Parts: sequence; structure tokens; C-alpha cells
Amino acid sequence: MRPCLVAATAAALAAAGCGGEAAAPAAPEPAAFEVVAVAEPTGPKADTGPKGRWLTARVLRRTPLRAAPGGRVVARIGRRTEFGSARVLGVTGRRDGWLRVIAAERPNGRDGWIRARAARLGATDVSLHVDRSRRRLVVRRGDRVLRRVTIAVGRPDTPTPTGRFAVTDRLRASREDSPYGCCAVALSGHQTKLLPGWPGGDRLAVHGTQQPETIGHEVSLGCMRASTADMHALMRAVPLGAPVFVRD
Repeated sequence: MRPCLVAATAAALAAAGCGGEAAAPAAPEPAAFEVVAVAEPTGPKADTGPKGRWLTARVLRRTPLRAAPGGRVVARIGRRTEFGSARVLGVTGRRDGWLRVIAAERPNGRDGWIRARAARLGATDVSLHVDRSRRRLVVRRGDRVLRRVTIAVGRPDTPTPTGRFAVTDRLRASREDSPYGCCAVALSGHQTKLLPGWPGGDRLAVHGTQQPETIGHEVSLGCMRASTADMHALMRAVPLGAPVFVRD
């Protein structure tokens, strides 16, 4: 499934089906976005186990993603995402040497499974909570609020999907005139209500905008928009694999 955040190449971001205006924008040039370097996780020693409320799994090698433990292979995933970031998945469960994970290769609300030995467990206390009706995104570390962000959300006919997702990439613009602002936090989720004939993909993101007056309104094709200052804060605060909860 081709992400709406990817243009012609893996290094490009085309927030296409998610962040556009009522009239579909032209896709950005392939070099519109580039991947932000992500440092190797330092985490606790293996014998102490990961510390944090939300488990994550950094994929160590190419491995099958299955619909159930030992079940049908739905995709094969590697150490890097399509953008080149380290592939860090949100973990929602464990069973007999298997990890249940949130992956962009699966539909919204349907997790996948990988062998535990194919990944390194980690954890984070950071989570994102989106309230669509209030146009508000809250970043928390545990129970403490780190930042409250006013956002634009999807239009009534292309609403931002609800559910639990995970952060897959942190991307930054290589052009000052990018329609997606300074940067973007890509998510595992998909827009399921695309416009008829839409040529782009369906991946969701929180990204900047060249139209700050739209923030706080229902204007996008599904993605969420935030100010440049808020996006820079999100880029610093939000780790790969962090959970994202979107509700009405």
C-alpha cells in the first residue's frame, strides 16, 4: 500500500491524501522531505528489561509480519522504514516468543505479529493524544502534560481516522516552500476515506503548513496540521514507536 507521505521515492514526503486542500495539490518533488537522523536507542541493559509504560520493538533484521503468531505472512519488514528511519514498532502484546505490533503494513485497528527474537524491546513514557472535536493534540510523559498543541484535522467528508496508531518516522523539509511546512511526524495509520480518483496514497501524519490560518479547523484530507513552533517541539519530544491515540 503506497503511503500518502511518500512521493516518487522513499526519501520523499507527499502528504497527499491526508493533508491537502479541497482541491488536490500537486505532489511535491521527490526531494521535498528528508529523514531526520535517529540516534541508536540507549535504553536499559537487557537483563533489567525495558523501562517505560509503552513497549516498543526495534526491528533488527528482515522478518515476516504475520496476521497471527505463526499465521499468514502479510508483509516482510526490515530494519528501515520506506523513509530510511530505524523501524521501531509499537508493541501491544506478547505471547510465547511473539510480539503483537502496530505496523503501517496493516489496516487501521489490526495489529501484526513478529518473532520476539527479530527485534529489540524498548519502552517509552511519551504518548500523543488527539481530540478531534477540540482540534487538540496533547503530548504526555506518563501522566504529565508536556505540550498542548492546537491542530487542524480532516474535513467532515475526509475525517481524521480514530484509533490507536504509532509514530513511524520524523521527517524534515528540505525546501522552505514545502506545503507541509518544516517537518512531519509520520504515523502508522491510513486514511480510509480517500477522494474519488485521488492519485496519492493514504498514510497519516502530523505536519506543518504554509497556511497557519487553517490550524484549529476541519480542513485537511485526514492529516493533522500544527504550527512550526509546535512541530519543532514534537520533533524533539516524540520518539519512534510512541503510541498515538485519536478520538472524537
